[in-house]
Amino acid sequence: MMLPVQSFVHFIEKNRLFTPADTLLAAVSGGRDSVLLAMLLKQAGYTFGIAHCNFQLRGTEADDEQQFTENLAQQLDVTFYTVNFDTQSYAAQKHISIQMAARELRYQWFEEIRASFNYTKIVTAHHQNDSVETILLNLTRGTGIAGLHGILPQNGMIVRPLLFLNRDEIDKIVTEEKLKYVEDSSNASSKYARNKIRLEVIPKLKELNPNLEQTFDANMERFRELEALLDDRLQRLRKELLIENVGGIHIDIAKVKTLEPKKLLLYGLLSPYGFNQTTINDIILSLDKHSGRTFESPGYALLLDRDQLIITKSKSESPGQVLIQQDTQEVEFGDYTLTMLHDDSALIVKGNLMAFSADSTKLVYPLTLRSWQEGDHFYPLGMKGKKKLSDFFINEKLPLTQKNKVPVLVNGNNEIIWVCGLRPDDRYKVTTLTKKVIIFELYI
Repeated sequence: MMLPVQSFVHFIEKNRLFTPADTLLAAVSGGRDSVLLAMLLKQAGYTFGIAHCNFQLRGTEADDEQQFTENLAQQLDVTFYTVNFDTQSYAAQKHISIQMAARELRYQWFEEIRASFNYTKIVTAHHQNDSVETILLNLTRGTGIAGLHGILPQNGMIVRPLLFLNRDEIDKIVTEEKLKYVEDSSNASSKYARNKIRLEVIPKLKELNPNLEQTFDANMERFRELEALLDDRLQRLRKELLIENVGGIHIDIAKVKTLEPKKLLLYGLLSPYGFNQTTINDIILSLDKHSGRTFESPGYALLLDRDQLIITKSKSESPGQVLIQQDTQEVEFGDYTLTMLHDDSALIVKGNLMAFSADSTKLVYPLTLRSWQEGDHFYPLGMKGKKKLSDFFINEKLPLTQKNKVPVLVNGNNEIIWVCGLRPDDRYKVTTLTKKVIIFELYI
């Protein structure tokens, strides 16, 4: 049996992982999987270097693996990179497991090497059994549909060209080709969850289905298609339901109530903001009866208002105020960015509450971007006469918690130009007499 170079290249081309013009950084531990990966890359004629991590967890055994991998790089005549990590100290400092620490350290370092030496992709030796283990681990811990697609052939800069092979096939190739490798003794321990699945669970499942890897591979393809279908639905729902406004991201509660299946779709909409399934279940139960209730996630707050769900970033500090000079193009204010574009025509922005065209000849610099203050008043565009800003907020049904976050653009003569994202002042609108405008645009 020869190395399956043709199947290797076919899988790479089918999944568009990389081309012969790419330079690759191969993650090689010295174990059988990564040694086979290095040999296949060499025989297929790809340009690559080898990167090896010593996590200093197994004494001389880890040092022997490091030396073995360096010798392999010399044998293959490729560049060799290596690093020693104090993994235990890192894990203690970050309050994470040793395995998680090792994962973070190695991928951070791989990316540093890739970027520093202009490699186009990081290549790892994950195979079909790794993908099966990942799915079973995700199911054990609890997962959404994304946890069922297994290990993808490509994730950003990381590619996995051995996913066309399973554990038994790799073992057979390595044995028949008499490839030398080193065995990590920790792989034989059931101390870690993944090893327990590999050593104890999968053998039992293979008694029920000897073709377990092929069955999972077919299932993963179906799960990926279902995930793509769900992602397409969610993308359309985000455009329809998530309305960026000055008070945050607004979602119409009446439309939320029509979602089916509600838990699945609302989780897809809110999970990017850190809300977990338990919180989302509570939100659903509160839709009809708990106006004013706030739900927290790491970094965000969701307010259940009268007829809206309002998502805002969690920030307790006041944004203060920002001065805007005539040549200023962009400023930051709390969660917002305000841009300024000068135009020699009388261009009017319509249908976008987050933008306003003002008559630039009426501006007195510096302008000020600040929160509202007691006594603030302005002449709302489209309304008659002067109005207190506090009354305007009430009419707009703006929650009390959001009032201080609304950016208010103030002229150098202390007149309000724009209550950003809500209403401009009538005195600064573009008219038939306007010669030049400045377009203000607010981004969250």
